[in-house]
Amino acid sequence: MMAVNRRALAPRAKCRAKYTVMPFSETSLASSRPAPALHRFAILTAAATFALIFIGGLVTSTGSALAVPDWPLAFGHLVPKLVGGVRFEYGHRVAAGVVVGLTAVLASWTWMVEPRRWVRRLALAAIAIIIAQAILGGLTVLYLLPLPVAVAHAATAQALVCVMVAIALFTNPAFGTAPPIAPDGRGPRIGALAIATSAAIYAQILIGAVMRHLGAGLAIPDFPTAFGGLIPPFISLGVDVNFAHRCGAIVVTILVVWMAARIFRSYRGVRQLTRPALLLLELLATQIALGALTIWSGRAVLPTTTHVLVGAGVLATSVALSIRLWARGGLASAAQAAKLQPAEADMMKNQVTV
Repeated sequence: MMAVNRRALAPRAKCRAKYTVMPFSETSLASSRPAPALHRFAILTAAATFALIFIGGLVTSTGSALAVPDWPLAFGHLVPKLVGGVRFEYGHRVAAGVVVGLTAVLASWTWMVEPRRWVRRLALAAIAIIIAQAILGGLTVLYLLPLPVAVAHAATAQALVCVMVAIALFTNPAFGTAPPIAPDGRGPRIGALAIATSAAIYAQILIGAVMRHLGAGLAIPDFPTAFGGLIPPFISLGVDVNFAHRCGAIVVTILVVWMAARIFRSYRGVRQLTRPALLLLELLATQIALGALTIWSGRAVLPTTTHVLVGAGVLATSVALSIRLWARGGLASAAQAAKLQPAEADMMKNQVTV
């Protein structure tokens, strides 16, 4: 009989080899070194940014944008006499300085402890946006409120809100660890719909900024009608922009309700999606009510300014919902979504025996 090579027939299952799986790469969603303190500081910085939006809205609502005619000083001093509109304008500058400082600390801290390169770059982008925001604010004063600069100032403010909210989400130790969600089988894809909704909200805010800086908030003096009808007579640029803002509100409402309906229909048990979707609906309803109250009150300061703040809240909530949909697989491919499995995350942290 032929000799049998037992070594060749030895069960391969007895062959044991150990290997160590490397931690999450810099392109992964979840962080292998979560920093809860950094996350809390990011939330603080985002809250300060919202406060800055409200104070900036007060400056416009009270007509105090040129109450301090020079920049970066105020009447040639660091601290002017706080009288009249100077209180709002100078308060806005102080609040902006606080946000600049918080953003600088956040970016430095993120760069030191955050292992994901794309999160570090996002923190640096926040620094770039806040610097551009400060420069545009100064140009607004020095060149006596030119419309393009004033609108660009508002645009960068809203972009900063979006970036701050994103950083607060990304630095959450739980971000990227939830299991993926399955597509709902409807078109357009839910993640793409969320991004389109956020883009529409951003565009609507910019139209509102043009209207505010044109002083056209009451160009159409009645609501919900327009000069007593559905479509106003287009007799001036102010009327055109005001009516465009109203039409934009209809588009945003349709998109928000559509997206929320799909989330509640397909992902009713996913609280990470249903809670921001419900908040988005509540904020949108509040925003519409504030818009109506702004007109009915003749642009009273408090409802007008709160309308600006809640608009930023609507945008931030939509962006946060878009990020969560993307992280849970709303936009990711199957291979990317698989990285979010909790079991995979556990394997990344331990030595695996095969």
